[in-house]
Amino acid sequence: MIVTSFRRRPEPHEIAARVTSTAAELLEVLWGRASTAPASASQLRVLFILEHHEGINLRTLADSLASTPPSTSRLCDRLQAAGFVDRMVSPHDRREVRLYLSGRGRAFLADLRVRRERALQTVLEQMPAAERVALVQGLEAFCAVAAAQIHDEGAEDRRDRTA
Repeated sequence: MIVTSFRRRPEPHEIAARVTSTAAELLEVLWGRASTAPASASQLRVLFILEHHEGINLRTLADSLASTPPSTSRLCDRLQAAGFVDRMVSPHDRREVRLYLSGRGRAFLADLRVRRERALQTVLEQMPAAERVALVQGLEAFCAVAAAQIHDEGAEDRRDRTA
């Protein structure tokens, strides 16, 4: 007697998640070729967060990194010493320090993005035009949903802290 095993066909969203995960891993390899020196991966994450959340305080930044305030403070110390981050005392509470991306930090991120985009362009140029268009449409939709989810989770986290 022959028993045929039937496997469940993956759902389209499962396939998309697997392909997106693979793409993210490949991006890491491609982007790894564009050095992030003098910033480490952890410091780079801080710079990206500060770019989108100007004036964030240390505790909120630590929460965003799933880290402790002392570790986050040390990260910011090194970024400030490199000239990438500015610290300012909050006008509302002198005990609170606000973090800002400096002009040098902005320039560093802009340069890094240019180098990363060049690495991507060499791959994208080899794709057929129709597939590049489809990729752009899919990525725009992905970015819109992901950004909304991140925004909603951030709002929920802020509500939980004030409750």
